Amino acid sequence: MSLTFQELGLSQERATQLEEIGFTAPTNIQMQAIPQLLNGRDVVGQSQTGTGKTAAFSLPIIEKLDVNQKAVQALVLTPTRELAIQVHAAMSQFIGNSGLKAVAIYGGQSIDRQILQLKRGAQIVVGTPGRVIDLLERGNLRLDQVKWFVLDEADEMLSMGFIDDVERILSQAPTERQTALFSATMPPSIRMLVNKFLNSPVTVTVEQPKATPNKINQVAYLIPRHWTKAKALQPILEMEDPETALIFVRTRRTAAELTNLLQSAGHSVDEYHGDLSQQARERLLTRFRNRQVRWVVATDIAARGLDVDQLSHVINFDLPDSVETYVHRIGRTGRAGKEGTAITLVQPFERRKQQIFERHVRQNWQLLTIPTKAQIEAQHIQKLRGQVAEALTGERLASFLPIISEMIEEYDAHAIAAAALQIAYDQTRPAWLLSGVDLPVEEADSPKPRINKRRDGGDYGDGGGERSYRERGERGGRRSYKEGRNYDDRRSVATPKPKLRTAQREPSISG
Repeated sequence: MSLTFQELGLSQERATQLEEIGFTAPTNIQMQAIPQLLNGRDVVGQSQTGTGKTAAFSLPIIEKLDVNQKAVQALVLTPTRELAIQVHAAMSQFIGNSGLKAVAIYGGQSIDRQILQLKRGAQIVVGTPGRVIDLLERGNLRLDQVKWFVLDEADEMLSMGFIDDVERILSQAPTERQTALFSATMPPSIRMLVNKFLNSPVTVTVEQPKATPNKINQVAYLIPRHWTKAKALQPILEMEDPETALIFVRTRRTAAELTNLLQSAGHSVDEYHGDLSQQARERLLTRFRNRQVRWVVATDIAARGLDVDQLSHVINFDLPDSVETYVHRIGRTGRAGKEGTAITLVQPFERRKQQIFERHVRQNWQLLTIPTKAQIEAQHIQKLRGQVAEALTGERLASFLPIISEMIEEYDAHAIAAAALQIAYDQTRPAWLLSGVDLPVEEADSPKPRINKRRDGGDYGDGGGERSYRERGERGGRRSYKEGRNYDDRRSVATPKPKLRTAQREPSISG
């Protein structure tokens, strides 16, 4: 039986205000963390995005802060400006009319404006490490009255190289404080941070709900040899036709190149990465949430601040280095009881990595081949048929009937309808398909769902044995996987032994 927010220890006033903004029942992590934080305990929370952790740390802080004291009493550190904006917006909503004030400080916005906001007084500061340090050094931000310290997405701070900055900031805060750390994963470096700066913390863990994977249709498209992923993605997108999608890539350069390629093909898509200005990011977020842009190509770090309701698809253009990141990505779809689809592009040398991910989520992916030209055309015709059926019940149909009555004296009615459909189809048919792009003309045999493992160097179903696999994509085997080496950048891999067959390096995305 689920508890109410008031039963967790929040005031009646806070519980009523939460109900007014649509928070009727606490999530798992909120039920675990809120009572501990209200009781004065340090908390370590391990949970994925979308579990409600922002409210889990925000509500106890807001409940305990002194509204009459204008000094900074709570500091929330986030790895990216997007997440800082998101957390600040959520906390401002939770604050309501209580009289408390929260300020967001991050790079990409005028520091003078942020200094002015701090001078006016704020009890809560949400910021990125770099800008927080800048303001500390200028003397515009003081932490001597801080009673609460929160590290959000600590694993991303580690991957972005912010841990030294985080330690520097923590060392300037009073030792008599409450500290909460939230992270999707818990690598050893984060554990060391916990042991150093948290006081006998309570650990709360929210695993990916068992029902969630069943609501996410996980699909893998197998990339043919000598094909680039960019070439394979276009027919996949035409076949799947995502309503809204996040397309994950490794690098900013890939994000920019892939976006240009898809825009040239006439798709509604834009890029989202660290090279964009803050103004450009906020503008894109608004357009994406308002469905003015259907798809966004993003890097993992930048996408931490991208939270869109009812996302229909997540597409892994590049497989991530860790299973935790994969789960974090696909967890953005299939929320709130809705079904979602997670599509992954898998190259031959990534088949074993695919199996590792499958075992982790305990669900086999549906393995598909690149859609053929005939399949894509059939999909478009089926879609057109649905549009025609919808138009038959529309109000504008009557205005076209006189044209048909006039033409039917000279042409067959069926021929007229077929000609109209042909015109409509040709106008909506993708330009790249008309240009004669090299697509499979016949549907390939369905791939086997499992791949038998052989230790004698035989075929794994990816065209090479165990030794060949490691030489081509994962030199050093398991050690390279843990170190998170980029599978697509095989220029850093030593030349394989002459007797072993090597895979060709994938050409540029635009090639």
